[in-house]
Amino acid sequence: MAVASTETSALLEARASEVPRGVGNTHPIFVERASGAKLWDSDGNEYIDFVGGIGVLNVGHAHPRVRRAVEEQLERFTHTCFQVAMYDSYVELARRLNRLAPGSSKKKTLLVTTGAEATENAVKIAREATGRQAVIAFHHGFHGRTLLALSMTGKSQPYKQRFGPFCSEIYFAPYPYEFRGWTTERSLNALAQLFESEVAPERVAAIIIEPVLGEGGFVPAPAAYLRELRRISAKHGIMLICDEIQSGFGRTGKMFACEHAGIEPDLMAIAKSIAGGLPLAAVIGRAEIMDAPGPGGLGGTYGGNPLACAAALATLDIIEDEKLLDRAVAIGARVEGVLRALQRRHRRIADVRGIGAMIGMEFADENKPGEPSVAKRIVAEARSRGLLLMPAGARGNVIRVLVPLVIHDEELDLALSRLEASCDAALS
Repeated sequence: MAVASTETSALLEARASEVPRGVGNTHPIFVERASGAKLWDSDGNEYIDFVGGIGVLNVGHAHPRVRRAVEEQLERFTHTCFQVAMYDSYVELARRLNRLAPGSSKKKTLLVTTGAEATENAVKIAREATGRQAVIAFHHGFHGRTLLALSMTGKSQPYKQRFGPFCSEIYFAPYPYEFRGWTTERSLNALAQLFESEVAPERVAAIIIEPVLGEGGFVPAPAAYLRELRRISAKHGIMLICDEIQSGFGRTGKMFACEHAGIEPDLMAIAKSIAGGLPLAAVIGRAEIMDAPGPGGLGGTYGGNPLACAAALATLDIIEDEKLLDRAVAIGARVEGVLRALQRRHRRIADVRGIGAMIGMEFADENKPGEPSVAKRIVAEARSRGLLLMPAGARGNVIRVLVPLVIHDEELDLALSRLEASCDAALS
């Protein structure tokens, strides 16, 4: 969409001059303010937000209870570094997360700052607990942009570029992506072949998996696959790490997506919607595993920052008090119904899938050379109508829905009507 505003144009010029091109941008807009499921750009244009800061805003933009909690903490202190001088909100948040994590085992929680820190620390803990080095990750998975996290990410472009050499002892298995032909049975057979031909299970410290692929295209792993993965991991003494960074905190209709399969992972990496927009992440795991590293082996200067802890405690209250797990189910049913109706209208919509309010729509690969993908065209059409979307998937051909769970029904209906109009315009 061409942007005519002098203010926006000036900001875009400054961005091009001052910020490296490696930082990609989905939308050529600058946000002035945001509230709930809406935001306004520097030109005063209003948008309904179906991106939510890439899954960070399950409780919406600037929730009053999050703001109030941060303001109150701001009056007390902003930082001490928990490793230097402790504070109760870190411990209280750990306590609450330990009790929310699936399974009956006693848990402990490490607070860090980013999702990449969470996945890297989960692997560090697994390696110390097992005395092993190898890690199995999955095609299409995304675990972050730092070196180990990027090494475990199963998508080459644009993430890996020429950033190597990457970490050793990382092995990849096919994700159970049924639309692409990878059934549970076929994926499990491939994992067995990996054990036979590339890395023996007794050398594997951890298997890390997203219960629902995020960047990889909003693909839910079948419950049967996750249950079998849990059995295989336990049999061989392998730590099963569930990366719930994008799928956690109510997005799928349960607090964590792995609960749909009824499994208890050994470790979970969480982030994004944990703190209503403030930077916070965590590793939650079985207590005896979390205690494997010695003092000084875990931590980080900003990990569990007091402002973020206050926001997270408020966020957990909001999820419970506003019944956002139930709300995710209701939103997901409404969104899925609209997307399936669109699929019946347009043959290029090849698949609609998801759990709860984590819904994706995949398009058939029919682009001509040099032609923008269908997903990109729909994103542009939607923005022109006041709806922000974001693509995903290995080919960038999936439209994902990450609408804040606090959206009102009227806003949701309006957003879905804009989505329908955008699809009709791009696909006609």
